[in-house]
Amino acid sequence: MRSAASPPSSRTGSAALRQYSIARPSGGRWLQVEVVGAGTGANALSRWLRRVAPAKARGHLTVALVTDRRIQELNRSFRHVDKATDVLSFPADEPGTLGDVVIARGVARRQARGAGHDFATEVRVLALHGLLHLLGYDHEHDGGRMARLEARLRRKGGLREGLIERAGEAPRR
Repeated sequence: MRSAASPPSSRTGSAALRQYSIARPSGGRWLQVEVVGAGTGANALSRWLRRVAPAKARGHLTVALVTDRRIQELNRSFRHVDKATDVLSFPADEPGTLGDVVIARGVARRQARGAGHDFATEVRVLALHGLLHLLGYDHEHDGGRMARLEARLRRKGGLREGLIERAGEAPRR
């Protein structure tokens, strides 16, 4: 997972590509998930992410599925790394907005094949990982805190492994 400081303009996509899903459980917690570029899987991804998201996930979240070329441009612009990556997180500066999670479709397809599961499962793995970064978790510097939370949320959502495990950063107990 790679993070960047400024959000891309994912909210400028075609209205036909957008899917909205709002959850307002008791206690005033709410999470709105907008999925752009996912086609028919947008509603399922939105519902799944709302269901597994930690309680502190409140506000508007955009998940955008983009081409590998587009994510490479974003990675070059915001991280100064000129290659495609799987997922980028862009925190928002606006109250009530978590930010954007941008996922490369081609990279996700290749990773899904390598992991032995379908594309939709890989997108869930990447979206959850990106969401946790937006909530302030950083698996490279937090002593396993993000890995433990991600593992718990993955189990809740029916996923067997995530990015942190693939990278060899197993959750520390």
